[in-house]
Amino acid sequence: MEKKTQLTKGELQEVISKSLNDVLKTQPDLTELLTRKEVIALLKITSPTLWSWSKQGKLKSYGIGSRVYYKRNEVMESIINLKSL
Repeated sequence: MEKKTQLTKGELQEVISKSLNDVLKTQPDLTELLTRKEVIALLKITSPTLWSWSKQGKLKSYGIGSRVYYKRNEVMESIINLKSL
């Protein structure tokens, strides 16, 4: 027979809050900046492909000095659902 536990509203909110914080800590920061090498590894593409996609506007790049970065959330949003086409 299963034992049932009663929680107060405050206790339930605390359990949910702790669980959400645990989940959010394990999720990658979607606003983080990725280097060209990181994007190439993430998408499993070549450097010329990344350059081409950037020039075509498929991926938006950002620069600081001579360095090029991509926002993780924008890279992930650029992946399209092929079944919807």
